Amino acid sequence: QVVLVESGGGSVQAGGSLRLSCATSGYTGNNYCMGWFRQAPGKERESVAATYRGGGRTNYADSVKDRFTISQDYAEKLIYLQMNSLKPEDTAMYYCAALQTTQSPLVTYPRCPLDPNGYNYWGQGTQVTVSS
Repeated sequence: QVVLVESGGGSVQAGGSLRLSCATSGYTGNNYCMGWFRQAPGKERESVAATYRGGGRTNYADSVKDRFTISQDYAEKLIYLQMNSLKPEDTAMYYCAALQTTQSPLVTYPRCPLDPNGYNYWGQGTQVTVSS
């Protein structure tokens, strides 16, 4: 059972930066994609970024490309989301998620998917609020 715990959310002004962290545990092997997603009040959950556990190609939603960066500390089992040039429309609850695959995700996906429906494990979320 993969367990994910997000931290690092907070309130910032537009143009500011935040780094979210996701502490992970319970992995069996490396057959996972890791993703960040967000959900604003009254809206559907949407993709932010994804990457293979262990590193490699990343995948970003157009809305955050060139502003957000997903990375990881493999040894410490941490997934990060560095968010720069934040905008009020980035305000949302941010979730870390894991997608377990039956074989190496590098074989299954050219890039880890951004569709949240494929992800098996979810954290509880951390709130990000960006004021104008």
